[in-house]
Amino acid sequence: MNPIYINREISWLDFNTRVLQEANDVYVPLLERLRFLGIFSNNLDEFFQVRYATVKRIAQSGKTGKRVFAGRSAEALLKEITSKVIDLQDESLEILNGIYKEMERENIFFIDQNEVKPEQEDFLKNYFIQNVNPALVTIILSQNRDQDLSANKAFLIVTMTLNQDSENQNIYALIEMPKDAKRFVVLPKNGDGKQYIMMLDDLIRYHFHMIFSFFNYKSIQAHMVKITRDAELDLEEDVSISYLEKITLSVKDRMISDPVRLVYDKEIPDQTLCFVMEKLNIDSTDSLIPGGKYHQRRDYMNFPSLDRPDLLYSSFPPLPIPMLSMEENILDAIDQKDYLLNTPYQDFSYVIKFLREAALDPKVKSIKITIYRLSKSSLIVSALINAAKNGKKVLVQIELQARFDEENNINFAEQLEAAGVQLIFGIPGLKVHSKICIIERQHDKKNRRYGFISTGNFNESTAKIYTDYTLFTTNQKILKEVNKVFNFLEVSYKIKKYKHLIVSPHYTASIISKMIDNEIENNQKGLPSGISLKLNNITNYPLVEKLYQASQAGVKIKMIVRGICCLVPGVKGLSENITVLSVVDKFLEHSRVIIFENAGEKKIYLSSADFMTRNIENRVEVACPVYDKELQQQILDTFELSWKDNTKARIVNQNPQNKMVKSKAGDKIQRSQWTTYDYYKNKLNC
Repeated sequence: MNPIYINREISWLDFNTRVLQEANDVYVPLLERLRFLGIFSNNLDEFFQVRYATVKRIAQSGKTGKRVFAGRSAEALLKEITSKVIDLQDESLEILNGIYKEMERENIFFIDQNEVKPEQEDFLKNYFIQNVNPALVTIILSQNRDQDLSANKAFLIVTMTLNQDSENQNIYALIEMPKDAKRFVVLPKNGDGKQYIMMLDDLIRYHFHMIFSFFNYKSIQAHMVKITRDAELDLEEDVSISYLEKITLSVKDRMISDPVRLVYDKEIPDQTLCFVMEKLNIDSTDSLIPGGKYHQRRDYMNFPSLDRPDLLYSSFPPLPIPMLSMEENILDAIDQKDYLLNTPYQDFSYVIKFLREAALDPKVKSIKITIYRLSKSSLIVSALINAAKNGKKVLVQIELQARFDEENNINFAEQLEAAGVQLIFGIPGLKVHSKICIIERQHDKKNRRYGFISTGNFNESTAKIYTDYTLFTTNQKILKEVNKVFNFLEVSYKIKKYKHLIVSPHYTASIISKMIDNEIENNQKGLPSGISLKLNNITNYPLVEKLYQASQAGVKIKMIVRGICCLVPGVKGLSENITVLSVVDKFLEHSRVIIFENAGEKKIYLSSADFMTRNIENRVEVACPVYDKELQQQILDTFELSWKDNTKARIVNQNPQNKMVKSKAGDKIQRSQWTTYDYYKNKLNC
């Protein structure tokens, strides 16, 4: 019997398999394949820090977890994950070795400590002395002394065998990988035209004689070990300290939280591995993953370009929005009509310009914005500080629990507060994940609202690689309700009612369910019906069941789901009218779009929320309707471009899993991210 749900952890691993497919695709430029391997590894690190850690907590609590794990026990799921990850790690290592061979055909060579040529010695020695050695932290390990290794994530474990007259035959040392040192050392080119690269790990190995010069060792060897820890924040209910302090302390505690995975060089001696496991307090429920010589493969995400544009994707210079000039007043333009921004195809600078104009315009009285993730050097923050210094009333809701960005957001919160910006930190138990901004500006002697609502973060760095929609509008009915969301964030016990926005945690599930019911009813009446969804993830079982109900009633459902999908499409009598595709390509598909046919009068929403329980019940999210017919058509057109992708689309949760959508004889090749860029480029010429 076919399952009616896919376990979310297993589905996530299936998604990461799609990322690995890109690393294995010979039609993807070579250095981009290496970077996809880095993305695969980075994803896996976060998976173990968050999802695996959650399953482990449930297993240790003595609960089975079968209700939330689609019928599996937590213990069984841990074993299944470990087995699947070992297979994926083996596959990724095989892919990496294949990429290395192809790089050699392109005259790019990795060398280790045993392959250094005499003419390379001086460069490597100077590089090590100037850039690496001052940052090295080396700890001599003792079998008889407790040592705190909790802050260590990736390190070389060094085993020195001493001369026979020594009291101890072996000495162990730990070398931390320097945080700010480049992982790939690019050597100067020689006359042979070959480009040589050395891993930082091997550069360190090559200079062991300098690091351990005071030990009289007979032999020395080193193996890489990587430890992954539980990334959940434990917030103590201590009313004597502020929320900001709680987050700060919890981020520090994360470094010493329970280990959930140990990846090790499979060539490491058993005695050394046992010693490391004892030092790190690794127990039987932790995931032990044998690997190759090098870990931290996420560093390949930042592999240098080597001045080889022929081995990289062609660039997509961001396009302007038609009729919206960066040289003229953007607020006045938005006064006339709504505009839609689709990054990275179009220029994120419009968001920055909106805020900078608001900061300078004497007619602007106030700015309110929610912040979830920011770039490390944020132009958004700069504009908000500028506004405060110009006497504007600036209110910022900044989410301090944005996972892995907590420290960054704490730093920005302190900068904003020092500039006189009013900060609010949301509601205990609810992350604020909505992407909204509203300003009040004097217009014809009255206050008028201007704003934007987005599917993604206000982050100029990720906007270059994440696909997201941002709606600029002066629709006063919509913006009145956006203002209600800010009122709720300030006074959380007052629950608002909305006619236009769909707002979590109060209304999303019920409204989406009613709109699905409406499609069922329309289909039964013979009226136009249908549902199209573009999401990052769908894990909420009640909404999955509602979509099954619609499918059983004959409603056609198209779903483009990048990541986790717990829904099983194509099952006769259950979901035969549902098709699920996933597009993985150059850009990260991040926009969330909800489209209901609604008897021919389409309802189209842009949303910050996925169909996940956390987005629906445990976060403040906003889905905003798009009323402008021209902008609706843009969304419908670009959805169809993704749906017709026959180059980078995969079929999800069918057998075989992740089968590529192939073009039929005579069909035009469609690669949706390329055709979407051309779509917007052609609009400029209309």
